[in-house]
Amino acid sequence: MYAYDHYDQQLVDERVAQFRDQTSRYLAGDLTDAEFLPLRLQNGLYVQRLAPMLRIAVPYGLLSAVQVRKLAQITRDYDKGYAHISTRQNIQINWPRLEDVPDILAELASVQMHAIQTSGNCIRNTTTDQFAGVAADEIEDPRPYCEIIRQWSTLHPEFAFLPRKFKIAVCGSHEDRAAIHAHDIGLELHANSAGEMGFRVLVGGGLGRTPVIGSEICQWLERRHLLSYLEAILRVYNKHGRRDNKYKARIKILVKAMGVDAFRRAVETEWASLKDGPTTLTESEMARMATFFTPPPYEQPDAMSDKAAVAAAAAAEPLFANWLRRNTVAHRVDGYRAVTVSLKATGNPPGDVSDSQLDLLADLCEQFSFGELRTTHQQNIVLADVRERDLHALWRSLQAGGLASPNAGYLTDIICCPGGDFCSLANAKSIPVAEAIQERFDDLDYLYDMGPLELNISGCMNACGHHHIGHIGILGVDKKGEEFYQVSLGGSQSKDASIGKILGPSFSRSEMPDVIETILSVYVAERLEDETFLQAFRRIGMQPFKERVYARVDPQ
Repeated sequence: MYAYDHYDQQLVDERVAQFRDQTSRYLAGDLTDAEFLPLRLQNGLYVQRLAPMLRIAVPYGLLSAVQVRKLAQITRDYDKGYAHISTRQNIQINWPRLEDVPDILAELASVQMHAIQTSGNCIRNTTTDQFAGVAADEIEDPRPYCEIIRQWSTLHPEFAFLPRKFKIAVCGSHEDRAAIHAHDIGLELHANSAGEMGFRVLVGGGLGRTPVIGSEICQWLERRHLLSYLEAILRVYNKHGRRDNKYKARIKILVKAMGVDAFRRAVETEWASLKDGPTTLTESEMARMATFFTPPPYEQPDAMSDKAAVAAAAAAEPLFANWLRRNTVAHRVDGYRAVTVSLKATGNPPGDVSDSQLDLLADLCEQFSFGELRTTHQQNIVLADVRERDLHALWRSLQAGGLASPNAGYLTDIICCPGGDFCSLANAKSIPVAEAIQERFDDLDYLYDMGPLELNISGCMNACGHHHIGHIGILGVDKKGEEFYQVSLGGSQSKDASIGKILGPSFSRSEMPDVIETILSVYVAERLEDETFLQAFRRIGMQPFKERVYARVDPQ
């Protein structure tokens, strides 16, 4: 993983000292709320419903064991003993005291971490595939490019105060696990007809009040031009994006207003003055950045013997067999698997992880996965490099820590924002709905019969739970001061990306488990052999679901 040089460390240390001074002046009454607002936001600090919330940057989701232990210590010393993983692969703590935040930032800086640009109208944390570098379907490792973008965008003076927040995702595999179509800029690594690697560039995707699938503006961009082309896009947005209405300020609104072709021409015009300039990436710099992401010292195991041992353990213990099948995926190196550690046990707020579990995960990644782990867009944890012969021992340890739920990718592996329990923007609570659905569908045989199914919940139209691109999406809405929930079907975050369609009028919280059960019963009745929920919905359409759901419940 990337390691700071003295310039990186100096930058982060100076930012800590700067924010310590700003916080002291604010607490002393020398800065107003309005003056302090942009300062705290650019350091990841929100004011939530009940307490401040600090969002900690986890570049492209990669953490060392040392950093994970520091996060565990911070949650114990400065919070309530747990942290939350966001859909941008960042870490959030929900109960820090304002006066302690500078100390927390100093603690983070001691392990090469920070909270810079995790909020505010700037370029946010660049995200990618949680299996980057190990995925069997990978074309090229996207992490070096994520790090290049991170270094270019961090404290970039031209893009520190954009019309609105700005999000970039990079995909380097055949399957899109980074949701690039739902980002302000989505980058897809692929080869041209000559076999040269470059980027397909998508612009104007995003969720929130106006969900949009990104549009292609460049089919193949040379890698060396990555930063200059991104800069051209950001300049067009910075010049022409709306600042008079925050709800119409995202780049997706600008692309729609201009039209994709006109936006592409504006970018090409801007790019003409930047192309082949100082931001051009040299082969030596790209190669240098790739050295931070070289493969670990893999062993050459006796693959046949290891596979036989794993198969025998799975045959003897059905729970292990379930976990092995659902929570591990193929690795590009024979004899290894990548493991998803589910943070979606029933009764646990989706994406929450305790300080003791963080300590355990730090130990386990050192023991089994070369001292690194990853946070995921789905609010889980990945140990990317586990030897097959170690899988059973790892599972036993995860079981002891309450981290062995065998549901990765299934109905109860719910993406869920913190909602009205924490967020001051939320219209409704999300966590109780997630818990009620998990309790209703706790039968593993039923989950597995449904097949892979994505259910996403957001507490408001800001769509932090990405409900628009869930196969089933749930949105909390306010109706005369009461909480209700709108359901959408047919969303997808994959390369066949789509925005879900609204089922109809909203439902009360108590009705939600019944609504989901009815939706699933329609799927079971109508599906063809081996047909997924998304495939079935696209074939039969909304009407069968609508008829059954509204025949059984009383919509509001």
